[in-house]
Amino acid sequence: MEIFATSKSFPKEEAYSLIDQIRKSLRSVCICLLEVYRKKRYPAHFVSKITDSDMENSETSGWLDFALACQYLREELYKKFISRNEEVGRLLYHMINNPEKY
Repeated sequence: MEIFATSKSFPKEEAYSLIDQIRKSLRSVCICLLEVYRKKRYPAHFVSKITDSDMENSETSGWLDFALACQYLREELYKKFISRNEEVGRLLYHMINNPEKY
């Protein structure tokens, strides 16, 4: 949500490109996780949806890279967001490799 809130300060000309894309990928990480729990009984489908969430998390990382390159984010804020993004990635990786624990 902090990344979402920060994107409100991006230039208005990015409304239908960078802002829209970063918000879509952020939302998709969460929505895929919600869908996953409906499929816990089916390990292959569970892992497939977690993989989708991981893909969206990676996409968010890419959009953060663009935001930094365009100077819409300060370096320290970028590092904070990337650190959180990487942590989410590690958690998703654990879920992918240990579906029986979830």
